[in-house]
Amino acid sequence: MDQALKENIMGALENVIDPELGIDIVNLGLVYDVEMDEEGLCSVIMTLTSMGCPLAGHIERDVKFVLSDIPEIKEIKVEIVWEPAWNKHMMSRYAKIALGIPD
Repeated sequence: MDQALKENIMGALENVIDPELGIDIVNLGLVYDVEMDEEGLCSVIMTLTSMGCPLAGHIERDVKFVLSDIPEIKEIKVEIVWEPAWNKHMMSRYAKIALGIPD
């Protein structure tokens, strides 16, 4: 996958808002990587803020919805991983400021 397509995918993922925190999943540091194979299968490797997150299904649906408009993507797989464990240091400066978390 070229860099422009990866940036386009990450930009689209910035439209997925974590309903509990009100910040997008990219700035929260929840998206670890995106990959795409030759057939157009886009894999989003991400985590959640907690293992028991009741909104996991909602976030996964939103990821698939925002990526469905990108013509190069034919299929979308969301892979939730727990390693490395998410922590507040993974958030962008923007997210920390928005949530009032000191740097």
